[in-house]
Order: sequence, then C-alpha cells, then structure tokens
Amino acid sequence: MKVIITGGGTGGHIYPGVAIAKKLQEKYKKVEILFVGSENGLEGKLVPKEGYKIKLIPVEGLNKKFSFRTIKSVIKVIKGFGKAGKIINEFKPDIVIGTGGYVCGPVVMQAALKGIPTIIHEQNAFPGVTNKLLSHFVDRIAISFVESEKYFPKNKVVYTGNPVRSQILNSNKEKAIQSLGLEKNKPILLVVGGSRGAKNINNAVVDILGDLNNNNIQLIFITGENNYKEVMDKVNSKYNLSVMKGIKILPYAFNMHDVLAASDLIISRAGATIISEITALGKPSILIPSPYVANNHQEYNARALEEKGACIVIKESQLNGDILKDQIINIINNKEILKNMSIASKRLSKIDAADKIVNIIEEYVK
Repeated sequence: MKVIITGGGTGGHIYPGVAIAKKLQEKYKKVEILFVGSENGLEGKLVPKEGYKIKLIPVEGLNKKFSFRTIKSVIKVIKGFGKAGKIINEFKPDIVIGTGGYVCGPVVMQAALKGIPTIIHEQNAFPGVTNKLLSHFVDRIAISFVESEKYFPKNKVVYTGNPVRSQILNSNKEKAIQSLGLEKNKPILLVVGGSRGAKNINNAVVDILGDLNNNNIQLIFITGENNYKEVMDKVNSKYNLSVMKGIKILPYAFNMHDVLAASDLIISRAGATIISEITALGKPSILIPSPYVANNHQEYNARALEEKGACIVIKESQLNGDILKDQIINIINNKEILKNMSIASKRLSKIDAADKIVNIIEEYVK
C-alpha cells in the first residue's frame, strides 16, 4: 500500500497525519508513506523527526483583497498545483489523505482529478475554506466534531474524532518526569501556546513566574520558536533563573508526549489537536482560545470541555497574570478539583480515531 498524507502549517494539522501514519504502520508491514507539506510550514522539521519522508511544495492562502501580493499568491498556487501533480505521478499512491492547511488543496485536488481515492480530515467544529472546497471532490470526509457535519455533503461524512499519536497514548508519567529532570512530588504545570506560540499567554506567564516558584509549582513553558528570545529577555530582566528550581523554558518540544504526560495541569490554546491530546491523557486544563481564528472555533471547542467540567476557560481579552495565577493555584493545589477535572477530561477522549480512519482507508485500498 502506498499512501500520501498531506497537511501542514501548524502542529494541529501535522500531528493527526502522523497519528494516521503510525497506525497504518502498526497494521501493515509493507505500507509506504510519503508526506507532502508546504515550504513555509513546520512540517519540514516535524515530519522527518517522526521518521517519515516529506516533499515540500510552494503554497499560500489567497488574500481576499486584490493586490500585487494576490497575483504572487496565485502564481505560487499554480506552481504548487503543478508540483503536487508531479509528486503524485512519481509516487503513484493508492490513496491520498488531507489533514488540513492550504497545502491540502493542490495535493488532494490533483489526486481527485486523477481518480485516486481521497479522504480529508476536519479537526474543528467549523471547517476551513480549503476543506469546504475539497469536500465536493473527495471520497470521504472524517470529522472530529459532529457539529461540522452540516458543512459537508452528508453522504461522505464519517464521525471519527481526532487522531492522537501512539507516543502520547502510550506515555508514562513517572518516566516522563524523570526524563525531564523534574521532581515527582511537586506539581507540574505545562504552558503551551501552540506550535507558533502565543504572545499574550507568554506575557501573562512571565509575570507570574516568581509566584509559581514560591508556591513550589514546577513549570514547563513552551514559548514558540518565534517568541523564545523575547520571552527569555523579559525573564532574565525580572528573575534570576539560576536560583529557581523546576522552571524549564523551551522554544519548542519535539518530545511533546513526555511534557504532556508529566504535567498535572495544562494551559493551552483550544485547537482541536491539543484538546484531543489533553483529553486522551485525562489532563485538567485552563484553555485560552485564540481570538484570531476563523469563526471563533477555538472558543467553541473550549466551551465544550468547560460544560463537562474538564477545563476552565479564560478569554484572551480577560487574560492577565493575576487571573491566571489565581486559577492555577486554586486548581493545582486542590487534589479533589484535579481529580474531578481529570475524570471529566478522560470521558471526552476519543482514542480510537486513527483506527476508524484506517478502516475508511481499507474501504478504498484492498
């Protein structure tokens, strides 16, 4: 079996594809997998670290307002479409799977036009433009939220949930804590603003580093690569990190399975992929939805968890260090609250999503 998986831009589109790839490898010894990503996304770094081959094509979203840049974007899209066709002709896949991002457009469309079976996976409750367009050409549409079904042709939709990587599902908390050099008898807080970071979350956390340390709370703080230097400059101007034990500040974490497993409480955006990972491990969370996404879908995702008691939601417009500190200390030092939130979180998990998508693949590749 030969499979192309395409998706990119952020970890939220990349890691579901990785989860599908790993599940295929578990089931089929002779499966050959090729990822196709965008030249300016994170997939060029993340996919090879997971052990897969990747080819990159030029791709860009089209600006709604016409300008000189729009012309450049159209040219890039045309080039990407041509390159996608060439990759498909050379690799000769039995099926092509799109997991989101602009790069899915040319790759999945080329496959569909060539008569190759195609599947797209939509992570969010409100689909993006690319998947809405592709839905009319693909064979199957896998969704993570039942609410997104109304945006697609109903006869193509299968509710699967969002695939979670096997490393995360098989992670061990004690081993993770040890590998990170942290203490198992002190609470561990993980802060991650997404693969590209989140400036307002970073600023609020910097403001309360001293308070966290004074309360014996250990911290894994993932800033995003673009924001790391700015965060470190602020931290070093306010604190003496050499005397603050258990504070780890990182630009990015390729061992996300360890940092998730080690944590007692997670502060995060509310993208569908991080939510699926949080719930798969039954972790309590404080979710701060990004206000910069289409249809405000992250707040919708977060409220679904909050209604079930699995998380606390803080809108970015209300975010500051004091509010964040109060919520962290209230939750992380209360074992009863942690336990109840953890149970609620685990109840929302869908850990068989990758299996369901592999079952769909099997319908088209005998």
